[in-house]
Amino acid sequence: MRKDIVTGEMKPKKELVRVVKNKENEVSLDPTGKKAGRGAYICLDVDIAKKARSERTFDKVFETEIPAEFYDELVEYVDHQAARRELFGNEK
Repeated sequence: MRKDIVTGEMKPKKELVRVVKNKENEVSLDPTGKKAGRGAYICLDVDIAKKARSERTFDKVFETEIPAEFYDELVEYVDHQAARRELFGNEK
């Protein structure tokens, strides 16, 4: 179980995506969950990803300014994963 940083809800790891900040202060998506660095989780829900974008949640969590492109990539990724879940069920 991991905590979604936007909603504060505890969810199983496979229902979340990890976002990681490495030593060079680069923030990226970590679909494998194995990249080195400080991680934070967000639910695979487009509305929650859009809320994270509007509130710039990861800027606050990682205490750094993150480009808007990252948030666009996050929303796209979450939307894609949500569509995959609808098509293929919960297998991942």
